[in-house]
Amino acid sequence: MRIRMRFQNPLRRCAGPNFKHQTPNTKHQDRARTNTGSTPNSQSSTLHRVRIDVLSLFPAIATAALCESMMKRAQEKGLFTFKSHDLRDWTHDKYRRADDAPYGGGQGMVMKCEPIFEAVESLRTPETRVVFMGPCGRRFDQRIAQEYSDFGAKGGHLIILCGHYEGVDQRVLDHLVDDEISVGDYVLTNGVIAAVVFVDAIVRLIPGVLGDDASATDDSFATGLLEFPHYTRPPEYRGWKIPDILLSGNHAHIERWRREQALERTRQRRPDLLPPDVS
Repeated sequence: MRIRMRFQNPLRRCAGPNFKHQTPNTKHQDRARTNTGSTPNSQSSTLHRVRIDVLSLFPAIATAALCESMMKRAQEKGLFTFKSHDLRDWTHDKYRRADDAPYGGGQGMVMKCEPIFEAVESLRTPETRVVFMGPCGRRFDQRIAQEYSDFGAKGGHLIILCGHYEGVDQRVLDHLVDDEISVGDYVLTNGVIAAVVFVDAIVRLIPGVLGDDASATDDSFATGLLEFPHYTRPPEYRGWKIPDILLSGNHAHIERWRREQALERTRQRRPDLLPPDVS
């Protein structure tokens, strides 16, 4: 008996019905239309969608993370559009080189100017802001996530440039990038991982992405404090009982308890987040 098996390209998961696999010789005009991403829901065509393009040397990393779970559903609803592009598609040599050795010597390779400038210039619109994920940028927090979510909701377009190896040619940062964002004081293997964190934090703030829009306002950092503890069924497990107040049905008392718990947790774990008038 013969068994026929079908294997699906993983890049198809959020590419929509018009997905077309790219080859190194594909024209630049086609890349912007057919690269990995979502097809907006026609019912949301009158709404401003957060539009995000990610430029990197490893586009499948962003696709794998941002085409699952809530991010996938948000794209299917037309709440945001996402495309992940391979910077090598804007190279012109047969080896598709997007990096070269640094002037002055030293370890590692540096990402070249030409493909980055050409990629951004082919995707840029008057509403575009170019963000580079790098260790020298503003440290990312909930306030910046809200800033960029609001920017997208007003019709803004984000191009996120991801570094790799030893970084990018400084001329890219000096003449092309509008903002540089760092996700923390640690080192990652490439900027795509940081971009995924950046995009996820922005998109989840869009109304309609989470099951309950109040979830975003109750999160840690949304109010300046860490989040209060959560419990669910069963009310007792291995002798550990949930706090009685959560079973009381008195919502005013529950809200006060949650506020107290959030303050205490913040005081113990992140006192630097507390406002000056709270000790």
